[in-house]
Amino acid sequence: MVKTNKLAAGSEFPTITLNALDGSLHTLGSPREGATWQMVVIYRGRHCPMCTRYLNQLEAFKEKLAEIGIDIIAASGDSNAQLEEHLTKLDVSFPFVYGVSESQMKEMGLYISIPRSEQETDHHFSEPGMFVINEQGTVQVVDISNNPFVRPDIETLVNGLTWIRNPDNNYPIRGTAPY
Repeated sequence: MVKTNKLAAGSEFPTITLNALDGSLHTLGSPREGATWQMVVIYRGRHCPMCTRYLNQLEAFKEKLAEIGIDIIAASGDSNAQLEEHLTKLDVSFPFVYGVSESQMKEMGLYISIPRSEQETDHHFSEPGMFVINEQGTVQVVDISNNPFVRPDIETLVNGLTWIRNPDNNYPIRGTAPY
């Protein structure tokens, strides 16, 4: 049996800094462009058509997320060349970074898969994960899957984040009760 350490809601998000294609560095969980929260979307890689579809769908909600102070960044274990190729299939304006290492995947508590063949990809890759990091660098919302078929519905997620971000609701981080 595989043992994993899932990144818990309410915990500090790890410091993981990765490269973008333009050579700039981005630290996951560090909001940009005036946002106070960040949605970190971990996807399987260019080989995954479901990831491509999900990322393209997420673009339609970028503006609504920005209105509530949340920016988006997407990351995978792909190489620079693999990300370049994948971007030709994407119609998105949020940043992508590449090169998430297996140790970083484990640090985030992601499930890791072995490729079925060289045609799929040339490296172990993480299954999908989504983290919403608040202004304290704390995991506010987490969703980790062991396959590409289980991901949060984007509209439901964005509506929920809108509700959470409304100070009148005083909504705490959920799922933090001790075992």
